[in-house]
Amino acid sequence: MSRSQRVLFAATAVSAALAWPALARADEHSIIRDPGDHPSYVFEAEPQAVLGFGGPFDGPYTGPGLGFRGTFHIADGFVKSINDSIGIGFGLDLVPTGPETRVLVPIVLQWNFWLSTHWSVFGEPGLAITSGGPWTPIDPLIFYVGGRYHFTEHIALTMRIGYPDASVGVSFLL
Repeated sequence: MSRSQRVLFAATAVSAALAWPALARADEHSIIRDPGDHPSYVFEAEPQAVLGFGGPFDGPYTGPGLGFRGTFHIADGFVKSINDSIGIGFGLDLVPTGPETRVLVPIVLQWNFWLSTHWSVFGEPGLAITSGGPWTPIDPLIFYVGGRYHFTEHIALTMRIGYPDASVGVSFLL
């Protein structure tokens, strides 16, 4: 993927994020100061489209790929006075980079912040197992930030950006 295509992708993602507030319904209200006031779920399943741009995805051609993220909700958060939660996540990202498809298997700690009725954000530090290319098969430092727009209590549009890729998917809180 050329530099201009990457810039176009980033501009489209930022534009979409800025336009989302117009989609919020009238019943939107803040829940960040209401600990535990988030959907009850055990597992979050997220099929996604992936755009790799760093690390294992360096190559002569990097196109869009497919992936899956799964996160097990393990506890309400670290801070007792806000609406946060913790999960352990894993994934599988497959991205073509010319003649081969490269694989990233991230393993992360997901820290969620439930901001309002329809919005949540998260950070994901972790590590990844990778395939292909001249680097080590374990990347000890990956990090993502993302957000979700919740259409219903258990279905959300999820955007994530970090190193070494970005993704857009649909989350199902089961």
